[in-house]
Amino acid sequence: MLELQNLCFQVPEDADKHKEIIREVNLVFEDHAFIAITGPNGGGKSTLAKLIMGIEQPTSGRILYNGTDITRMSITERAKLGISFAFQQPVRFKGIKVRDLIQLAAAENGTVKFPAICDYLSKVGLCARDYVNRDVDASLSGGELKRIEIATIIARGTPLSVFDEPEAGIDLWSFNNLIQVFEEMRRENGGSLIIISHQERILNIADEIVVLADGIVQARGRRGEILPELLKGTEGCKFYQTV
Repeated sequence: MLELQNLCFQVPEDADKHKEIIREVNLVFEDHAFIAITGPNGGGKSTLAKLIMGIEQPTSGRILYNGTDITRMSITERAKLGISFAFQQPVRFKGIKVRDLIQLAAAENGTVKFPAICDYLSKVGLCARDYVNRDVDASLSGGELKRIEIATIIARGTPLSVFDEPEAGIDLWSFNNLIQVFEEMRRENGGSLIIISHQERILNIADEIVVLADGIVQARGRRGEILPELLKGTEGCKFYQTV
């Protein structure tokens, strides 16, 4: 279980003033849950995801994971506890091949043989023969990097996976495949998924939806309660996109 208690995050705005990005956020994410976090651009969604992973440190408040206070833990420590994170803009690794990256990701589960690496790539719609020996560098497009990153998270198989706008840079065919990937992760791994997204189709497969705006939780509830409100009129257009 992941719990955010009175979480706040501020950044300096000028010499004697700070801007609040996250304000007194209190959320509990139960085990085996699929949560979508949505809301307008600049509302604090990506910052919240980074706080969960330890990329940013909160100004105040606490983050608990399975009862352990991880607020001041490093990214590495959180990863070892079983939290995975997919960036909105995936990182490039000069000198590392795709097969090596997936092997590293799956190391906690023991030695991963070549057929398994190919299977992970296939799950995200990539032909292993074309990608397994590619370098994870600028020769790959943003969409290709995104899918490779998701393959590494599948390989890790952690209890909690956090995705920051996984649809960014993904073409329509790959997006359709991505929906299947998330449904399969939920079904086979049984872990929890937290996905930052504007996409209606992703919101439509989540168990619960959290609406974050101006750094505050504006609404939270079951998909059937929240999604119809988001899709109403012009206000809904601020929160979602269709594919």
